[in-house]
Formats: sequence, structure tokens, C-alpha cells
Amino acid sequence: MEVRWSFLWMLLGASAVTFLPRVLPLVVLSRIQLPEWGLRWLQHIPIAVMSALLAQELLVSNGSFLPSWLGLLAALPTLVAAYLTRSLLITVVTGIAAMMLIRYLSAFI
Repeated sequence: MEVRWSFLWMLLGASAVTFLPRVLPLVVLSRIQLPEWGLRWLQHIPIAVMSALLAQELLVSNGSFLPSWLGLLAALPTLVAAYLTRSLLITVVTGIAAMMLIRYLSAFI
């Protein structure tokens, strides 16, 4: 099998573009001491990212700002499970089961 040089360079470039933005902040931030307010601010980033992903999935459908009612309906028991258990596994399983049940029931309507 012959490997083209252009493919090899493309693969190396894509690897560097993926690797460097993840490693450089870790290297830089591991060498400095962040202030307390900076550490508190960084704790909110995963919640903000997850909220943005969740809002996009629930509120945007087919490229327009029309909510998917099935997704919103499945989000209700998922949010309750997340609030009550604070367990990622139980929350994900509840969301999958709720969406599966809603899609199954919607096939009969």
C-alpha cells in the first residue's frame, strides 16, 4: 500500500491542530498559580458548556429556533433525575429511557 506524502502531511497537521490547543493551556496553567477568583471562575466552565449544548439540542430544530417538543418532554424526567440523584449515570440513563419511551409512544399517535 502506498501512502501519499500529502496525506501524511495532512494527518500530521490535523494531529497538531487537535493536540496543541489541548496541551498548551495545560502546560502553561500548570506552571503558574491562579488566584482564587480565577479558580472559582474556571469551575463554572463545564456547566456553561453543557448548558449551551443542551439548549442547542432542545431549542433548535432543523436549523430554526423551534423547539423539539419530544426533546423537551424527555428533558423533564431527566432534569428531575439529575436534581434528585446528582448522578451523571442515572441522569443519562433516565434521559435515554425517556426519549426511547416517548419515541415509541409517538409512533402510535
